[in-house]
Amino acid sequence: MRPVTFIAMGLVVIGTALIAIPGRGSDPSAAAKAGREWEIHDRNRPLPLTITPGEASTQERDAVVLFEGKDLSAWQGAQGGPAKWKVENDYFEVAAKTGNIKTRQAFGDCQLHVEWAAPSPPHGEDQDRGNSGVYLMGLYEVQVLDSYESKTYADGQAAAIYGQYPPRVNACRPPGQWQTYDIVFHGPRFDKDGKLLQPAFVTALHNGVLVQDHVALMGPTEHKQRPPYRAHPAKLPLTLQDHNHPVRFRNIWVRELAEPEP
Repeated sequence: MRPVTFIAMGLVVIGTALIAIPGRGSDPSAAAKAGREWEIHDRNRPLPLTITPGEASTQERDAVVLFEGKDLSAWQGAQGGPAKWKVENDYFEVAAKTGNIKTRQAFGDCQLHVEWAAPSPPHGEDQDRGNSGVYLMGLYEVQVLDSYESKTYADGQAAAIYGQYPPRVNACRPPGQWQTYDIVFHGPRFDKDGKLLQPAFVTALHNGVLVQDHVALMGPTEHKQRPPYRAHPAKLPLTLQDHNHPVRFRNIWVRELAEPEP
């Protein structure tokens, strides 16, 4: 396990890195409201959950473990039924042409940790090289690709919000080495009539490097398209993509992020 990331007062903390995130946490009106509802140092104010960073008890108390090296019981095929990807040696691997897999549990706002490795030796080039994807809510893709000394289009390389935002830097490690994504996701908001009130936002670190800084998504992911938002439930399964490449995954966990109480 890597050090736990947490969000508080508009900051993201990952290990020893402290990163400011604009948006909800920095809303002056929210801070003013909190000041009205609670006295300073009020001992009756609910305390945050206590966790032990980086240890197994952290996952048990504060995170939903989606894969810890044994089986794919937390996952299913895209159309239901068992996930058909291969599990061995504390990781699982895309089984080409068996289809995407998705979590049995649905998630909305969350912090997601994923570790992945591109095939070694590398094969192919451009988008045909260690390609997969992490789909938040099954709709919004953070690209998985072997982008180590391999050229492709900017908004399609590793850690891109596919088709929308290139990563700030290419932090890709060589094929065969394990890489990490730490993603903070806030889903879109719709009114009762399905009108978009607020877009989805993503902050992402690739191998500990900030690559997406609270970017506002333009809509769901489609190949060579940018379709508009369509109203959907507040929670949907996470999805991993079968792109016919034997990409490996391990140590996947997610923390649900409730709206902060004033």
